[in-house]
Amino acid sequence: MIQSLLIANRGEIACRIIRTARAMGIRTVAVYSDADAGALHVRLADEAVHVGPSPARESYLVGERIIAAARATGAEAVHPGYGFLSENAAFAQSVIDAGLVWVGPRPASITAMGLKDAAKRLMQDAGVPTTPGYLGEDQSPERLAREADAIGYPMLIKAVAGGGGKGMRRVDDPADFAEALVSCRREASASFGNDHVLLEKWITNPRHIEVQVFGDAHGNVVHLFERDCSLQRRHQKVIEEAPAPGMDPATRAAICDAAVRAARAVDYVGAGTIEFIADGSGPLSADRTWFMEMNTRLQVEHPVTEAITGVDLVEWQLRVASGEPLPLTQDQLTITGHAMEVRLYAEDPAKGFLPSIGRLDRFRLGEGCRVDTGVEEGATISPFYDPMIAKVITHGPTREAARGRLSAALATSVISPLRTNAGFLVKALDHPAFVAGEVDTGLIAREGEALMPAAMPSEAGFAAAAGALVAGDVLGGFRLNAARRGTGRFLLDGAVVETSLGGALRQAQGERGEGTTLTGDRVLISEAGQTWQLTPWRVDGKGAAAAGDGSIISPMPGRIIAVAVLQGEQVVKGQKLLTLEAMKMEHSLVAPYDGVVAELNAVEGGQVSEGAVLARVTEAEAG
Repeated sequence: MIQSLLIANRGEIACRIIRTARAMGIRTVAVYSDADAGALHVRLADEAVHVGPSPARESYLVGERIIAAARATGAEAVHPGYGFLSENAAFAQSVIDAGLVWVGPRPASITAMGLKDAAKRLMQDAGVPTTPGYLGEDQSPERLAREADAIGYPMLIKAVAGGGGKGMRRVDDPADFAEALVSCRREASASFGNDHVLLEKWITNPRHIEVQVFGDAHGNVVHLFERDCSLQRRHQKVIEEAPAPGMDPATRAAICDAAVRAARAVDYVGAGTIEFIADGSGPLSADRTWFMEMNTRLQVEHPVTEAITGVDLVEWQLRVASGEPLPLTQDQLTITGHAMEVRLYAEDPAKGFLPSIGRLDRFRLGEGCRVDTGVEEGATISPFYDPMIAKVITHGPTREAARGRLSAALATSVISPLRTNAGFLVKALDHPAFVAGEVDTGLIAREGEALMPAAMPSEAGFAAAAGALVAGDVLGGFRLNAARRGTGRFLLDGAVVETSLGGALRQAQGERGEGTTLTGDRVLISEAGQTWQLTPWRVDGKGAAAAGDGSIISPMPGRIIAVAVLQGEQVVKGQKLLTLEAMKMEHSLVAPYDGVVAELNAVEGGQVSEGAVLARVTEAEAG
């Protein structure tokens, strides 16, 4: 058995591998960039090695530094996780050439499945059904246009070296083919250094079905059943589940057997996934399901397979890499219950799902779920990497039980001050079509606005938050025009809102209400997966962005481009303290009243998150 393991990755998957390795008594070595010096995976590992600057291309993607770190720490093996170098055959070979154990498939298997056109030819030879299309060497625009006409519209242009939804264009009209081809090739060349394409028939109401396969060095190959990853946004998976809804035993047997044949065709060792596309316009059927591609690594969504089979796939990887046979045979593998997984991202659905970067002050999820994460409260979501906060997984006796638990766990989450897609995920999980198991890859695009979470808290939520502020006694000196019909101003996630507070305060007096969390002079309002931060707005000054205690709060994520004061400096009302650059605009933050800069947290050039306290002014005493 491997005794020491270097994980050539970061974040959630690095933490996931470390947990299993530790349970097996294996010593672990982490690698990290400048941005990840204080990351969770670095602290969890037995040892950690710095491999370069924050950009991945200068650290995590530099194979020579990874191998040097393994040698320097005495690691016997390298686990690549997923992403980064996990499907890089040249890196895998260099690990082996360095005398280290590669925890993954043979480099030749990675190469065989690395190009979509070559992989499809290989699958055809192995008797695995493939999507009708064109895989020819003639890449001239004229030949491709003729082949597209023969396939029929709508059809799909795909980069042979593509992945992650890049280098892919659906074409509905022959008149649009030439332009789509140029666009696809340009993106493919920029992303993968290869502008060759293949053509495929566009499948109506496509469903994404994939099969987990596993092979060992003794010639054994098994499948661990299927997953459904049909709910996608822009070709990126959103919700994954196992088993696939509507899958009958005969279709399952045919698809899973085809996946095993595919793995055997490339002499596969380790964990891999055979991806199929199915025609979802009717019931799932083997004769309407075709091979799409193979992922020669562990998948992000592997926990749902672990949940229904009771297998630790990372443990299997480490045992197989150590030369052991597969722990179980095919007839010993069974399905128990149903599992679902969502990818929780720091991103803002209201702003086109733009990443929301910065410090994660609060991170709490509901009960009854497995959480695979690489962050914790106080961590920073960096602009250098994928902004995934966690994978949230539930398992239950039925699909509805798993779905309900997952929706509840997300709906009761408290995540602040960063924006997340939790509210969007709750909407997707609770959508009638998804509840009924009527899923296909176009569902999110069709529903659009129906899946967007609320932009503002409900009136009830706002009232409960106001009550929490009163109960916390942080409104001392907060001016209301009258006891019953006062008008109050609040800072709600960086935006000033004005509301009549008389009734709300009176009804909530002395109690906090459900769905609110008091944090100092700020209240977090949590509803259906959304978390808003509410702060008393004490002064009217333009650009003041001041809380009730004089805190100067960042109204949105951005960069500090100027700091005009020093800590301890006396200031007057309206004096510029800081300049924030956000959304391509400059925002001046000024003193809310005469006083002293008692606290200064902003640094010129520093990135700040929405709601961050940048400074605090103590009010001058009346003389």
